[in-house]
Amino acid sequence: MTAEQHYDVIIIGTGPGGGTLAHALAPTGKRILLLERGDFLPQEQDNWNPDRVLVEEKYKNAERWHDRDGKPFQPGQHYWVGGNSKMYGAVLLRLREQDFGEVNHHDGVSPAWPLSYADFEPYYNRAEKLYHVHGEGGIDPTDPPRSEPYAYPPIPHDPRIARLEADLRRLGHTPFPLPVGIKLNDKDTETSPFISRELFQVTGTETFDGYPDLIQAKADAESICVRPALQHKNVTLLTNAFVKQLETNASGRVVSRVVVERAGAAEYYSADIVVVSCGAINSAALLLRSSSDKHPNGLANSSDMVGRHYMTHNNSALMTISKEPNPTKFQKTLGLNDFYFGADDWEYPLGHIQMLGKSNASLLRAMKAHHMVNMVLEKMAEHSLDFWLTSEDLPLPENRVTLDSKGGIVINYTPNNTEAHDRLIAKLRGMLGDIGCENHLLPCAIYMGKKIPIAGVGHQNGTCRFGTNPQTSVLDISCKAHDLDNLYVVDSSFFVSSSAVNPTLTIIANALRVGEHLSERLGV
Repeated sequence: MTAEQHYDVIIIGTGPGGGTLAHALAPTGKRILLLERGDFLPQEQDNWNPDRVLVEEKYKNAERWHDRDGKPFQPGQHYWVGGNSKMYGAVLLRLREQDFGEVNHHDGVSPAWPLSYADFEPYYNRAEKLYHVHGEGGIDPTDPPRSEPYAYPPIPHDPRIARLEADLRRLGHTPFPLPVGIKLNDKDTETSPFISRELFQVTGTETFDGYPDLIQAKADAESICVRPALQHKNVTLLTNAFVKQLETNASGRVVSRVVVERAGAAEYYSADIVVVSCGAINSAALLLRSSSDKHPNGLANSSDMVGRHYMTHNNSALMTISKEPNPTKFQKTLGLNDFYFGADDWEYPLGHIQMLGKSNASLLRAMKAHHMVNMVLEKMAEHSLDFWLTSEDLPLPENRVTLDSKGGIVINYTPNNTEAHDRLIAKLRGMLGDIGCENHLLPCAIYMGKKIPIAGVGHQNGTCRFGTNPQTSVLDISCKAHDLDNLYVVDSSFFVSSSAVNPTLTIIANALRVGEHLSERLGV
């Protein structure tokens, strides 16, 4: 047991929420403690080895969780400094302006947020600059209003993707450059700390999406925020530090102690402000584990909303076979939102289409295509075009995170709004002949940990929604818990709805927004 140490701010988790907040607060001079249950992900050749990453799942280090029937599964969750951003594809899209309002779907209503797009827009600008987002606004017809252009130019399409873009335009669609967070030396200066486009093209392009980044080109939370924050002497990071519980004072209004398990021993820390950023599932689990006499249903849970409204999107990773070879190295440069809010034959939103990291033979082998010989798998990989489709799922209170009798995580989740997703897949399938592809789609179920739907937690959000009514939300509009005076949550837990785009940029923007609020509260 160690003596209790006091800080101005404790941040639990170093992903896009917690890592970005630490970066924002580091210049204040306040004493900041970062607690991360994982370690630094090693830079090693296995980072780029498809068999190690995709087949053996070397870097997936989450414990076993259970579904509502008690069946165990291994989630696509990663515990490293930088969180899940160490493995993400770095597509950083803004929610559409309409996503912040009430949206009618086939299966129900996506509720309005307590703040508008205009409230987030300045922070989206800062987030895109901070995470080196390369893109171009104004092409996508659903693109929300921007007060500033992208600071970095879009990544050019490889020839096969350029032909795909031309084919889509010929069909009357409006594909757009996918915004990607990547640290490129855009101005070709010799003194730049970032890699050249030429080096990226010959090294890390094929092993970017869904892999750790050996050359540190990916704009993840560790490299962009955590390491720079640690250059400030007032910032301390403890790795392999699992936060078991948050304890409160006698009134129950203040988190008075953070209980940490590290190297098999208990350690105790306290702070004027405690920020939880463990990911939507683990943040909810931590609050539920922290029940007490003052908080019998879990910390900050007088509303019984902690863990509820869990969302993870309706996602599909799909591969088609191009009639011509596809030697593309970096495929993740094109998106399509023409069906985002509906289609000629469907009045409800369908969702978003984007390119996915390029398939290879190892991925196909991992998909259990063992009845095909390696030569066939190689040929399929040479001709593959890969897509990621996302449709919104709705915030149902019965879709929730709970704990079992041993404190383990249980995910109660029933997919919803699936007809919209099926229609989105059908739209893509209907284009195949016109974009130079064979007329079938193959599910890439292993991608992003989606061996079974419930294990695909890369887009998790919504378990501690924010709002103005303490009876229907967990957090206020500053992401402070209604029930406590010094507890905040800054990961995707605060989402009210999931939209149909990747959640990470909104997590980052919100962390910058909350960082401003906390700086004022700290008197900086």
